Amino acid sequence: MSKSKFLSVVAASLLASAGMVHAQAPAFPSKPVRIVVPYAPGGATDIVARIVGEEMRKSMGQPFIVESKIGANGIVALEEMLKAKDGYTLMVGNVTTNAITAVIDAKKMRFDYAKEVVAIQRLADVAAVVVTTATNFAPTNLKELVEFAKKNPGKLRYGTVGPGSYPHFDVAYLAKKAGDLDLNAIHNKAGASGVINDLVTGDAQMAFLNAASTIAMVKAGKMKAIAVVADKRLALYPEVPTMAEAGFAGIGTIAWQSLFAPAATPKPVLEALLKASTDALATPAVKEAFAKQNFIEPPLSKNLDDSAKWLAGEIARWTTIANEVKLDLN
Repeated sequence: MSKSKFLSVVAASLLASAGMVHAQAPAFPSKPVRIVVPYAPGGATDIVARIVGEEMRKSMGQPFIVESKIGANGIVALEEMLKAKDGYTLMVGNVTTNAITAVIDAKKMRFDYAKEVVAIQRLADVAAVVVTTATNFAPTNLKELVEFAKKNPGKLRYGTVGPGSYPHFDVAYLAKKAGDLDLNAIHNKAGASGVINDLVTGDAQMAFLNAASTIAMVKAGKMKAIAVVADKRLALYPEVPTMAEAGFAGIGTIAWQSLFAPAATPKPVLEALLKASTDALATPAVKEAFAKQNFIEPPLSKNLDDSAKWLAGEIARWTTIANEVKLDLN
């Protein structure tokens, strides 16, 4: 056999072997995928993960199993996600756990958030509303609330779901922009339901809360909705002005929910997850389920670079807010 023919045979053999290896490599996903969420079942983040995960199961052919990993403002869930580097453990987190925590709790992390965590796709937005108690509290709009606070320094009590949460930042940022108002924070460890109870009883007088979670008490006359955090008025509260209409544009948080993965995940896997999650959001089943929960369709990323730029922008925004407000997080 001539040398050139021998080399041709060897090359063909190597190509065939490579093709066999490639053909034998399992397509992603070849087994169930875990989605960790940083909250207990039943909240907005958990609901989003389950709705989107079910549609991804249909398109990708493997179960997407949602597990709660609660603690440390999302750090427990992040650490759990980062144990895997192959795309089989993901996270659905929100603005508190995946933006604010990355800013104010960076020193508590045993990993480099900016280098080790990537956003895949923004899944849903949850609008907020400024609500006040209907118990012995006169203000009926945001302007009157600010005037009350100015005339009664240290007496206006606002509810939050905990130090460093976005409802805590939102009120503190409003206080800053309205003239360094002196307000009294009441942190409720029971979460949004605890804050709502504080408002109904009058223990708290105002709060920023999930718009959907407040509607029942507002309709019952036990709370008043005075402004919504959204780009336009909400179908839930058609008569309630936006923060911009009320004179406080740029204040308040739309609580986005997003899908995350370890940055070390192979890029083809990340791209497959981006496509599957994006396709899931376009299905009638997800649109209908989200509408029932009063979730808002968010701006979507076209590619992984878009997602990276969006997350970097959120981190930068919250860094600015944290530096300006300087909350007492104890």
